[in-house]
Amino acid sequence: MKQGDLVVRKSYGGDILFRIAALSGRLAVLRGTDYRLLADSRIDDLHAVRDPDELGGTLQARIQTHETLRRMKVELAQLKPKIAPALQQGPLRREPYFELPGKVLHLDGDSNYLKKSMAVYAQLGVPAQGTYCHESQMPQVLMHLLPQVRPDIVVITGHDGVLKHRKDYQNLSSYKNSVNFVRAVYVAREYEKHRDSLVVVAGACQSHFEAILSAGANFASSPGRIMIHALDPVYVAVRAALTPFRDTIDIADVISHTISGIQGVGGIETMGKYRIGLPSMKNAIDKKTGSLI
Repeated sequence: MKQGDLVVRKSYGGDILFRIAALSGRLAVLRGTDYRLLADSRIDDLHAVRDPDELGGTLQARIQTHETLRRMKVELAQLKPKIAPALQQGPLRREPYFELPGKVLHLDGDSNYLKKSMAVYAQLGVPAQGTYCHESQMPQVLMHLLPQVRPDIVVITGHDGVLKHRKDYQNLSSYKNSVNFVRAVYVAREYEKHRDSLVVVAGACQSHFEAILSAGANFASSPGRIMIHALDPVYVAVRAALTPFRDTIDIADVISHTISGIQGVGGIETMGKYRIGLPSMKNAIDKKTGSLI
């Protein structure tokens, strides 16, 4: 076996598909392909996978991904009629308007997940900038990027997991990367303390939910210390970006529509980041000067 190979763990009944991230002696560091889980395993406990679709669990995860994307598009279409009730009447009711969804800065500890996430943002019309970096580097990278990008929403995610033989779930040292997520959230809150001015979505599989939320996140994983799907943080960020700024994000609805559910994602009441404007940008031209108003 070599770095990059797809494998499952025999001792866990091949429940999750992993990619080998690194090899060290008889041990392999593994990163989930559908779930944001970081794990390690003896090499002799690994089984190579040639066709991922032969795995029922992996196929189901992909079906869930497609279903989540479809649901996002449906929900966006349902939001449209409610976005600008003031524009449905009055002298400007026929005037086309322009849209300003919330802008996302997405930090990811997995380059493959980052590509998938950026593709989802693009499909749904959410402006986003993505950066790949190791979870341990996220606080420093975020400190550098926040003043440059000036996002409305920050996603801080990657891989995590509870360390083997650790039962003290309230201790940050029991987790592989939760402490890095907590530190990154602290940086975000030093930059912007108001939770409605900067929406922070943080965590990965089995992350220390309470510590991340206490550090200042609006949404975090994982209340039940379970695995979360790769697109769950993206789904939450998209809902924040497309909920009108006058409205509170429907937290119960958002959580219930994530793949992981309430055991995977939790959060607090937060205002949306979506705005509209008049007139439409393509029409906002000064007829005298020909310049953009």
